[in-house]
Amino acid sequence: MPFQITTQPFGTLPDETEPLIEYVLEHTETGEFATIIPGFGAVLRRLVLRRNDDVYALIKAPDSAQSLFADESYASALLYPFPSRIRHGIYRFEGEDYALAMNEVSRDNALHGFVHGRVFSVISQETTPNYARLTLRYDYAGDTVGYPFPFSLTMVYELALANRLLLGSHVENDQMCALRVSYAALNTGPTPCPAAFGWHPYFTFTEEPIDDLTLSLPARSQITLNDSMLPSGKQPLENAETFSLRDRELDTPFAVEPTGIPAVGQPFAETVLTSTKTGAKLIVGQQTGAGKLNYLVCYTPGRRDSIAIEPQTASVDAFNNGDGLAVLNPGDVLSGSMWVRLV
Repeated sequence: MPFQITTQPFGTLPDETEPLIEYVLEHTETGEFATIIPGFGAVLRRLVLRRNDDVYALIKAPDSAQSLFADESYASALLYPFPSRIRHGIYRFEGEDYALAMNEVSRDNALHGFVHGRVFSVISQETTPNYARLTLRYDYAGDTVGYPFPFSLTMVYELALANRLLLGSHVENDQMCALRVSYAALNTGPTPCPAAFGWHPYFTFTEEPIDDLTLSLPARSQITLNDSMLPSGKQPLENAETFSLRDRELDTPFAVEPTGIPAVGQPFAETVLTSTKTGAKLIVGQQTGAGKLNYLVCYTPGRRDSIAIEPQTASVDAFNNGDGLAVLNPGDVLSGSMWVRLV
C-alpha cells in the first residue's frame, strides 16, 4: 500500500522528560509527505508535495523542539476559540463581561486563541490505497481565564490523491497528492459560547524568497486596521487579482468571495502562490458559505522567506464586533475544511 503512517521522536520540550512524537503521513512511491506533532498543538510541521518531477518543501516551521517552544510566529498554529486579536482581551457575551490573558504585549491584545501548544490526543489513524488520515482531538474543560466554555476540537489531516478530495478547481494529474485539513469544534458545555477558527501556516517553495513569488487573491473586501491592528472599516469589493510580492509587505485581513462552486454545491475560495522561477503554483483552498471560512489573512514576516496564508471563520476582534462570529449552542459544531495542493 503506497500510503503509510509512521512516527518518529522530535526532541524534548524544556522541563519535559518525554520527547514529542511526530506523525508522518507519506506516499512512499512519490515521496510526498506531511508531518504533524499532536503533543504541541497538533501543528503541521512539514509538507512536501510533488509537481511533475520536482518535489517542494512547502511549510516553514521550527526544526527542533526547542525552537518550536520558543517560536512566537504561530507557525502552523490552530487558532481557536478565536483567530487574530481581541481588543485588550475584553469582550461581552450574553450580558457577561470576560477578560482573556493579553498575550500580544506590544499592543495589549489577546491573540490567536489558546489551543496552540496544547496536547492533542490521537483518536484514529487510517491508511488506504488512496489516502493516509490522522484524526486528533483536544478536550477543553473551560479552565482558561476569560473563556469558561468547554469544547472539543477535532482535527483531521489527510494526505491523499488530489483527485479523491474536494479541492475546488479541477485536478488534472491524478497521481499527485494534496493535503486536506478539517476541523470540528463541538460545544460540550451547558451554555452557548462564542467561537471562531483559523489556521496560521507559513508557505514557501523550498526556501525560495517571497520576493520571487506572485500572489493571486480571490475577490475580496479588505478590512482596514488602525494602529492597534484592530478593524476600523471595510473597503469596497475588489475583483480577483495577481501581484508580485517583491518589496510588498502584508499583514492584511480580507472578507473573501467564493472562487467557484463545485458540483457538490459547496462554495470555496482559493489563494494561489506562484514561483516565477519554476512556474509551480501552490493553491490554498478554503470552504466558504454560511458558518465556514469566509475570511483570510495574508502576512509577510520580516525575514521574507515565507508568507502566511491564513483561512479564518471570523474577522479580527470578532468577539466584539460579531463579524463572522459563531454562537454555538450546547451540542452545536463549527466545522469546515481547507486544502493545499500544487499545480
